[in-house]
Amino acid sequence: MSSPVTTPLGAQDDFGVLREVEGRVLWLSSAITHHANRVPEDSAVHELCRQTARRLRRSEPVRHAPAAVPVDIGRTPTGTATTQAALGRVLLDLTRAAPEVAARVVTVSPDVSSSTNLGGWVNKVGVWASTDRLDWFADDAETILHWRERPSGQHIELGIAETNLVGLIGELGACWSRWGQPLLPIGVLYDPFVERALEPWSFGIYAGGQSLLVGTPSGVSLAPEGGAHQSIKTPSIGLEQPGCVTYEPAFALDAEWTLLAGLARLGRPDGGSAYVRLSTRPVDQTLAAVPGDPAARERRRRQVVAGAYPLVRTDAAKVTIAVMGAVVPEALAAADRLAQVGVPADVVCVTSPDLLYRAVRARQGHEQAESWVLDQVFPANRATPLVTVLDGHPHTLAFLATVNRVPVSSLGVTRFGQSGSIEDVYRHHGLDADSIVRAALDLTG
Repeated sequence: MSSPVTTPLGAQDDFGVLREVEGRVLWLSSAITHHANRVPEDSAVHELCRQTARRLRRSEPVRHAPAAVPVDIGRTPTGTATTQAALGRVLLDLTRAAPEVAARVVTVSPDVSSSTNLGGWVNKVGVWASTDRLDWFADDAETILHWRERPSGQHIELGIAETNLVGLIGELGACWSRWGQPLLPIGVLYDPFVERALEPWSFGIYAGGQSLLVGTPSGVSLAPEGGAHQSIKTPSIGLEQPGCVTYEPAFALDAEWTLLAGLARLGRPDGGSAYVRLSTRPVDQTLAAVPGDPAARERRRRQVVAGAYPLVRTDAAKVTIAVMGAVVPEALAAADRLAQVGVPADVVCVTSPDLLYRAVRARQGHEQAESWVLDQVFPANRATPLVTVLDGHPHTLAFLATVNRVPVSSLGVTRFGQSGSIEDVYRHHGLDADSIVRAALDLTG
């Protein structure tokens, strides 16, 4: 078989390169098909393979280690705040507390840059463009979001294209291995659209792309906006996605710690991706009861990053409420009412069902994972009947009953979303304090 006439790839235009590559592939495929054994070393096929290998081989890139991400910026939020707003706050804080880390961050969104609290970050770092572009609204003093497009920008807007978004963060997240330059890509999209982008996102993780995907707002807690954007299954997706750690923080400080933990896993051989589910529900930050002592604060932070922490401990507890995300105020209100009727309740704030499930499997000998958090949060000597509650499908936390083999009642969302006030929608789905109290009383008799 004769070899096709070729010219050096560098001497052709792009279409010529494509035609030649296609021709070579077809010729090699045909040649190999006609050789039942190894290609003879003195054949034209063998020589072409050697030439192609030499041309395609490139030197191993010089690996640059990612900058150390701080574990705690030191801020203690007060007043009322949302976990979604904490995202923008953390990115801005990074530009001051760890500029070398912030310089590696690339945010990507569809059409929700301002509605997901990225406005301050975009104003700070600019929007990426191949060349400087004119900002037509630069002279408008009332413009809040400054859309400055330039080659140094660190935010990329894709329009309504969630599958393109996860493809892009997958490629950006592979720069550490392909080019030796670690980037910290953060994709931000409406939480239900994680399902729309699931397949390419999962493929990107499988291919080694390390990224942080933020789904916000989430659940039925955005009920005032309507039912179309409410997510139900995404907590389960995060729990079951390989190569990824999922978090759903309840408070702004929990969001900071989990976001920083997610960023710290990017751009390294032993790293991985993270999925963080955030909410637009305003929550009183004093409910977090953040310890003032530095050692106790660090203990809380480690528990948050590991998957859960005790929020309320009572004497002689008769029931435990394990709650995740935006419905923490309802769980605390239910615990107060249960105490009034003689049923003291512990409250555990779950930040990662994913990590807790890995801990359970590690205890059973099914995989390698740290399980110390189970001993601290669900100690055997405090085992009681368990009520689990989250703004998502109830089966996500049902496995927690296996930690101490206790009776369980799992509350959550199993139906399509309804529009209305948060209080009415929570009551409709059985996420309100009344529902939690009833479930606890049913378990305790």
